[in-house]
Amino acid sequence: MAQIPAGADRPGKLSRKQTGDAWELKARRWLEGKGLRFIAANVHGRGGEIDLIMKDGQVIVFIEVRFRQSSRFGGAAASVTLAKQHKLLQTAHLWLARHNGSFDTVDCRFDVVAFTGNDIEWLKNAFGEDA
Repeated sequence: MAQIPAGADRPGKLSRKQTGDAWELKARRWLEGKGLRFIAANVHGRGGEIDLIMKDGQVIVFIEVRFRQSSRFGGAAASVTLAKQHKLLQTAHLWLARHNGSFDTVDCRFDVVAFTGNDIEWLKNAFGEDA
C-alpha cells in the first residue's frame, strides 16, 4: 500500500515537519546573513533535537527555532520551556562528546530564534548549563 504523505489530509497545508523545516531554513539563512557559519541541522540525541548548530567566530551556537502565528499565548520565545532547555542541553552535551568536546573545553552558547507573526527575535545566550 502506498504511503500517504504528511499533510495529505489537509490539502494545501504543510505538515508540522515541513513547516518546521521551512522556519529552520529561514532562520539559518537569516543567521548566515548575520555572519554565522552553518555546521548541522536537526541533530538528534537521546530525547531531544537541536534545530541548528552554527559557529559565531570561535563559538559553537546551539539554536532552537520557534514559530508562532501571534503573541496571544506568549509568543514564540516564551514557548522554550525549562523542560525543552534541559533536552537541548542534554543533546548538546552528547553532540560535543561525539566531537571530542565538552562544555568545559568548548566555547558554546544556546540561542533562540523566535518568529512571532512577521517579527523575528534573536535571543543570544537565551539559557545555559544552569537552566
